[in-house]
Amino acid sequence: MRPEARTRGIAALKSSPAAEGPETAAAYLAALAIGLVLAFTVFPLDFLFPTAGLPWRPAGDAAQHMVAQRYLLADAWRWPPTTVATLNTQEGGLNTVFADSIPLLALALKLLRGWLPEGFHGVGLFYGLAWVAQPVAAVWALRGAGETRILPPIGVALAAASMPAFIGRFGHAALCGHFLLLLGLGFYLRLVRRPTVGRWVGAGALQVAALLVHPYLAAMTLALLGAVPATRLLRGEAFIGPGLAVGVALGAVVGVMAGFGYLGAQGDGGYGMFAMNLLSPVWPAGSWLSGWPWSPQLDATGHGGWEGYNWLGFGLLGAFLLGVLAAPRAAWKLLRKHAGLAVVMAGLTALAVTHRVGFGAEIVLDLGPAPGPLEQFRASGRFFWPVGYALLVGAMVLLAKAGRAGPVLCLVAGLVQLADAAPLRRAITDWAGARPAWDIDAPALRDAFADARSLTLLPSWPCVDHATGGETFGLLLETLALASERALPASTMYVARWRTPPACRDRALAAAPLADGEVRVILPAALPTLLPLVPDGALRCGPVGQLVVCR
Repeated sequence: MRPEARTRGIAALKSSPAAEGPETAAAYLAALAIGLVLAFTVFPLDFLFPTAGLPWRPAGDAAQHMVAQRYLLADAWRWPPTTVATLNTQEGGLNTVFADSIPLLALALKLLRGWLPEGFHGVGLFYGLAWVAQPVAAVWALRGAGETRILPPIGVALAAASMPAFIGRFGHAALCGHFLLLLGLGFYLRLVRRPTVGRWVGAGALQVAALLVHPYLAAMTLALLGAVPATRLLRGEAFIGPGLAVGVALGAVVGVMAGFGYLGAQGDGGYGMFAMNLLSPVWPAGSWLSGWPWSPQLDATGHGGWEGYNWLGFGLLGAFLLGVLAAPRAAWKLLRKHAGLAVVMAGLTALAVTHRVGFGAEIVLDLGPAPGPLEQFRASGRFFWPVGYALLVGAMVLLAKAGRAGPVLCLVAGLVQLADAAPLRRAITDWAGARPAWDIDAPALRDAFADARSLTLLPSWPCVDHATGGETFGLLLETLALASERALPASTMYVARWRTPPACRDRALAAAPLADGEVRVILPAALPTLLPLVPDGALRCGPVGQLVVCR
């Protein structure tokens, strides 16, 4: 055998999966341990595995997601499988995808519902699963870039589990699924190098899975997949086949959207309202090292900066700067090697900052009305998330090449990121462990619902003033949360999107005769106008705390 052939054979053996087995397993096991430790220290067990009858209430959007999941788990199987007939009955039922029910998990739990405790839902469980999967997916992404040593994967696992934009999503479980973005980045890195059929099938399945967690995540993973033919085109490599494969993946997503009833839905619009501020990636809000508070976030639009919160963390920024300074030529080579990904990341950044560009507290560029299709992306600041993870993986790749100290520096960067995110972890721990008292008389309402056949809740969601009805929305969701413990058929539900704009029919609902087994609950804001309309209201209605219940 010629010497150069023998050298290539030895190199191939060293990089083979069998030769890498021990280090590969160690990297993934370390990442899994990091995820498990963080998940079980951040989230209480009764948050991860809830039951009915708890003496505290769910808060905010989490209540909406919980209600939708409980009804989906309890209802009969239908088509689309995400629909329920027992919730939002005045509108003919509800497709729970529009209430952020995390269908991927909810449908799996529905198959197991016979073994689940009464009132169980998977919203808290999804937080735990996301926190466990996040560092593991980061190792997958880094290994896709060719880094096979043990310390850099541990560093990237620590850093990914400590990304501020990931931790700061508490209150919205589905959008904590950032591990899907890291998996998408890992598929990009593998497909751009060797686009096999198996990898394309896996990448296509990821797109569908991301859709069934949240459509925003699917849009981001599709963008990462679209970077494969873009990069190969800019390299002068074959790109038509990869381009067709991306089209097939997109077709699969559209097909699932059509089958599950996503298409044709509309929301309130407002692209540009919840944008990312230009300073957000480097503004250390919630950083332990800076000592700056997490809230309020940077905001130039007047709608709050939470959706555009994208502080990258001192660990990531430090790794990036050190990596570029240590090997500027390697950094330039890496950028050219993944030029298509860089173009896609630039596009996602432009989507995130929107047509009304904020810099600190000021709008520095306003391009006028946005094109109509962009109105679907109301929370546009989220689109920077894949950019942050691409920067993280790129930074670790560069830093790992910084001589013998490179792998150790990757681990140090991960530890710095972990420490820097301590205030954010403390905030989500406090939130998950909070035990807010019910604002309504929960025991009395549970008694009222125990033998009821249906719930009519007034005012209905479309009748509440969105600008001034915050307290009423809260009471509405609390009442639905109690009804969801036994999936009592309920007349209304708060949803983010809808296929047919909901109508306000409260006066007709209030004036209708009470049906056999119906419980009619009227919230304080509607008492003056709707209570007098209830037939025989003086005999059939009585106060339960601050609400009025009619039978």
